[in-house]
Amino acid sequence: MSPLLSLRELSAGYGKTSVIRGVSFSVSAGEFCALLGLNGSGKTTLLKAACGLLPAQGGRCLAGELDISRLGEKKRARYISYIPQRYSDLTGVTVTDAVLMGLNARLNALESPSAAGKALALAALEKMEIPRLAGEDFSRLSEGQKQMAILSRALLQDAPVMLMDEPDSALDFLNKNRVLERIRRLIHTEGKAGLITLHDPNLALAYCDRLIALHEGGVISDITLVEAGKPDIQSCLSAIYGDVELIEHNGKYIAVYGG
Repeated sequence: MSPLLSLRELSAGYGKTSVIRGVSFSVSAGEFCALLGLNGSGKTTLLKAACGLLPAQGGRCLAGELDISRLGEKKRARYISYIPQRYSDLTGVTVTDAVLMGLNARLNALESPSAAGKALALAALEKMEIPRLAGEDFSRLSEGQKQMAILSRALLQDAPVMLMDEPDSALDFLNKNRVLERIRRLIHTEGKAGLITLHDPNLALAYCDRLIALHEGGVISDITLVEAGKPDIQSCLSAIYGDVELIEHNGKYIAVYGG
């Protein structure tokens, strides 16, 4: 089976400055991958280039067999959804209306969502376990609730590839885990290809299938957790963070910075 997302020698940056250089990897259906790296390593730049928000300076990004640089914005949105670190705060709209924006790529100009589309929006909220928020003002939600609504919108968008840039950044401990658990469940049950940037390696170890380590714009490690032993995981994390120790707990590892 062909991967749903393929980066082939992808380079991108701003102006004449390259931030990522020659990055290659692929993500398959049902695979939830964490992109790890220090601030400035190129994680956000990589996601923006992968979804076409930032033009590639070299190489290609494929959604299935399609080169995303050759697709218009609406058609790209049918193949790749992108959740940025910060999104426009919507005022004066209900949560249902915010979720319905996930259908924009499939609607013609001036076309409004149908009753069937609204039913799908409610179903997406149900999957994210927040149907009670359907009629609430989006701007009045907590950050955790907003993130669940944005995930519902991405679910309604129904793109096979989901790119997420630190969706846990504004969340407390409990909501970080709730959001990551629901994203993992969505990726696995819906057969999506998921790529998420995270600052906390322990969230990646707890919820993701694969770790991709980025350093100074290049991939320095790429491991599948079920196949990796403790030395592999420790080597991957230490390449980014320095002296990292792993503690085993309930069959999984917890990373501790050794300083």
